[in-house]
Amino acid sequence: MSLQNKSEMFGNRLSKVYRHLQKQAKRQGISCYRIYDHDIPEYPFSIDLYEGRLYVAEYGRRHNLGDEAHGEWQDAALQVMEDILKIPQDKIFVRQRRRKPGRLGQYQKIKEEGDFFTVGEGGLRFKVNLTDYLDTGLFLDHRITRHMVRAEAKDRKVLNLFAYTGSFSVYAAAGGAASVTTVDLSNTYLAWAEDNMRLNGFSDNQKYSYVQADVKQYLQDLKADQFDLVVMDPPTFSNSKRMKDDFLDIQRDHVELINHVLYAMRAGGILYFSTNYSKFVLDREMIETKIIQDISKASTPFDFQGKLKRYCWRIMKDQ
Repeated sequence: MSLQNKSEMFGNRLSKVYRHLQKQAKRQGISCYRIYDHDIPEYPFSIDLYEGRLYVAEYGRRHNLGDEAHGEWQDAALQVMEDILKIPQDKIFVRQRRRKPGRLGQYQKIKEEGDFFTVGEGGLRFKVNLTDYLDTGLFLDHRITRHMVRAEAKDRKVLNLFAYTGSFSVYAAAGGAASVTTVDLSNTYLAWAEDNMRLNGFSDNQKYSYVQADVKQYLQDLKADQFDLVVMDPPTFSNSKRMKDDFLDIQRDHVELINHVLYAMRAGGILYFSTNYSKFVLDREMIETKIIQDISKASTPFDFQGKLKRYCWRIMKDQ
């Protein structure tokens, strides 16, 4: 098949899915969402819209093209995106990346352009960056989960673990949380989280705190009955030199992590636990509560239906 024919095929598919998703996004008042996700094997992209800008991740080289042919192919694909989505190419940001287990890339800086801008979600504002990091600062697949946290945060003490840029912290504060503690290993992302909180008017140092820590060690040091609502969205694997333990493996370590959280929660407390490790198996028998609800499907947004390899549970501490 010629490049022109392939481009037409890609354009037809992109046009079809965009028309469909655009209507749903407009009805729901959503301005940041996934448009395309590996729909055609010859075009192994994911394409996310961030209020007039595109973040395009190309995974691997499944099309088996040499460098010169790949350049021509990519140029043609970007032209299709510009024509169909009406977004100029200077607003399209392309990443070539290999799929890694978990969200390992979020702690790897790759440029120093400092190109931050803000986007809206749920009546809140968030800083995103489409140039400097392998991830943007706002994981779109957790849009519904964030709303769930906001709905349950009223007057509760909230703990956000592996917090990244603190979007769950912002939603908890917006929901009227009594306090929000944001924990991450990276000072860079903690500062980003604090910026997001301040951007939304949450700057009370008595209510909102930020802790740079290895989460595994942090949980071991917590006292009982401190928190009412906890969010934990860890990477699949991490071996950062700043970790006190040897490494984190979510399949190996999830029972320990969850049970430490349950210990630190009051009776009736709620944990939202998620992982995007596709082969993950929750060891229910070893978790020290029986109130475990799989909300993977219920927390999957419209733009990720049928394509999201991410699990999510709502776990409650026994009364």
